[in-house]
Amino acid sequence: MNDFAENTEAAQGDPAQQLLDALRANGPTALAELLGDHGFLLVELATAPGGLFSPAPGSSGQYSAVIRRLQEQRAAMDALETRCMVALADAQRDEDRAAAQADAAQEPEAVEPVEDTDRRADRAAARDVSMSTRRSPDLASRTLASARRLVESMPTMLRALATGRLSESAVRTMAASVAPLSPIQREQVDALLGTRLTALDGCGTEEWKGAVSAAIAASDAEGESRRHEHARGTRSVTVRRGEHGMAVVSARLPALDAMKIRKRLSLEAERLRASGDGRGHQQIQADSFIASLLGAEDGMDRTDLDIGVIITDRALLHPGQGELAHVEGYGPIPVEAVRQELAGPLRELALSTGTPVAADGPGRRHAVAVPPDPDPVATETVGLDDAPGADAPAVRLALRRLYTHPSTGELVAVDSVAREFPRALARFIRWRDVTCRGPFCNAPIRHSDHIRPHAAGGHTCLDNGQGLCAFCNDKEQQTSSVERSPDSPGHQVTWTSRTGTVRTTGPTSLTGLLVDPPPGAPSPSESPPPSGEQAQRAIGENPDEGVEPCSADDTADHSDEHPVEHSDDYGDAHTDDDAD
Repeated sequence: MNDFAENTEAAQGDPAQQLLDALRANGPTALAELLGDHGFLLVELATAPGGLFSPAPGSSGQYSAVIRRLQEQRAAMDALETRCMVALADAQRDEDRAAAQADAAQEPEAVEPVEDTDRRADRAAARDVSMSTRRSPDLASRTLASARRLVESMPTMLRALATGRLSESAVRTMAASVAPLSPIQREQVDALLGTRLTALDGCGTEEWKGAVSAAIAASDAEGESRRHEHARGTRSVTVRRGEHGMAVVSARLPALDAMKIRKRLSLEAERLRASGDGRGHQQIQADSFIASLLGAEDGMDRTDLDIGVIITDRALLHPGQGELAHVEGYGPIPVEAVRQELAGPLRELALSTGTPVAADGPGRRHAVAVPPDPDPVATETVGLDDAPGADAPAVRLALRRLYTHPSTGELVAVDSVAREFPRALARFIRWRDVTCRGPFCNAPIRHSDHIRPHAAGGHTCLDNGQGLCAFCNDKEQQTSSVERSPDSPGHQVTWTSRTGTVRTTGPTSLTGLLVDPPPGAPSPSESPPPSGEQAQRAIGENPDEGVEPCSADDTADHSDEHPVEHSDDYGDAHTDDDAD
């Protein structure tokens, strides 16, 4: 069927085209019968395969081809289910509206509002979906709402789902994220993500969520603060039943607070492991979590944490441009969340350095220039004393100048002659890659890896480096090849499996996407960007990380934006987090 479907100019009498025409003409009953026939065959093969799955010499490629075909079938089924859910809800709406009209008889004023009728019909449709698909009612309701957004406003994403370019979970997550947007804004997000499908082919869920967040910010820059404040209102802690007497405690928190918690637990685990504790890293984190919350005598000592934040000058000093900040090891978050966190420390830094004018020379600290107009980042002092928490020391703010690729928005350029990546270069890679660069992997970065192995002549530099988790760092034994893609813009890496499946991964773009506003709509911001003085960067002295990202002479050729990495200088910057 796939081969026939690719031929849009099917010949007259083509059996595949005849079958398609018959299905379209005979409606959902005919489709259900066809799916039932195919389902019977697949169930029989799965439960009574005979010798179908008895491997023969050299058959690995054949089984890999079957898996790819099954994935194509599953993707097409997911897209069909999406359309069928919306059709079910629409049919339910029509039936309920007709019933309401019949109940009202000759009294039109007695008919309930259409909105109420449709809301009741949607609940009934969600219950039907829940019982048919073994989803919870809540999940079925959310799935149905996401399906409607896809069918009505996002045709590119729906086609990407049908053709297997995106997984069902990735599309559902994206459709849920665009819920606050208007239909026109969803169409813009659909178009933006459609242009990036090739670049995001091998991305994991975290990178995909980051791309969705960037597209949403680009399509509705002025609504970013509103969405963030609404999301903050959903803070919660939940406890779910686990297996064998265990439970799962989940907290929905602001991103920066969540990353600080993970960093603190990880540092405590590494400290105890280094002192001879025989428990595993994750076990220590769990035990420390319990001890701290329940007030046990052996709870963690107070400590400072180091969480890096990368933010452009435009977003920091001139919000409303549709750009996002990036938290080290987490990904993009709304700029407003970072601006609130930095309000006190930036004000303290500006006051402590006197005149906010940049000074030349290495190792000199530069204050961020205070704009001439009042700005919450530069002038807000409320909460300065307790910005990092009532029981924490004062925050020490460090600002560093970074440079991004002019077209891809990736961090660029640093080099080393050593075999191991120096600490500064390793952290720079973590800033650029955010999470593991293995295809579809979401784990925190644990290793700075040579794409071309050092033993094979690979250099220790950004161009030949990528951040990987412990599992993906064994890539030489898992794949046929892992190579840089020299013909692709930015830092693209091509992974090829032993059976020939090819995926390409790239780092997270740290600068905002551009979107044209709908006809007649105002631009996200009518005010001009910040002046050169307002866009100055503060570069903190850091002798342990003496590698400069690039020289001032290189900026004209290699930089587009200058994201600023903010660090609440807590503890050892080079310590990695464990995989979740």
